[in-house]
Amino acid sequence: MSLYHCGGLLVEAQDLMLERRVFVRPLIVFVSLWYTFGGGTRLEFGSDTRPKLTVLPPLHTSGTSATVMCLANGGFPSDWALSWKVAGSSRSGDTSVFGPQKDGLYSWSSTLTLPLQEWDQGHAVTCEAKQGSQTVTEILKKSDCS
Repeated sequence: MSLYHCGGLLVEAQDLMLERRVFVRPLIVFVSLWYTFGGGTRLEFGSDTRPKLTVLPPLHTSGTSATVMCLANGGFPSDWALSWKVAGSSRSGDTSVFGPQKDGLYSWSSTLTLPLQEWDQGHAVTCEAKQGSQTVTEILKKSDCS
């Protein structure tokens, strides 16, 4: 029998046959890895995670317009896209992405400025997050606000 010191471990070998034991622990936390190579191509590793959407009503309105905001928190990968609909019609908004955060997940925000008349009439304002075949939506109406 021989004893070997290997990486801080004491390994016992008998007749030149080493016994190796492998211990596998289940991964219970989200891990996000990425690597950027070439002309800025980014390769991301992680589990698809749907963001949680929150649509915020206008904090104040100008004379003729109201601006609403959509917050999308905790999504992965980074290519979720936010879009808007007002009364079922598509609208364009300005979107920003933040992350990855410490937990490896991303957050997005998007603002939409719409005519004050549409907001006052109670039209449904929908924020939609889409990535591949996955879609998450959140709807806000003026009547939802107190």
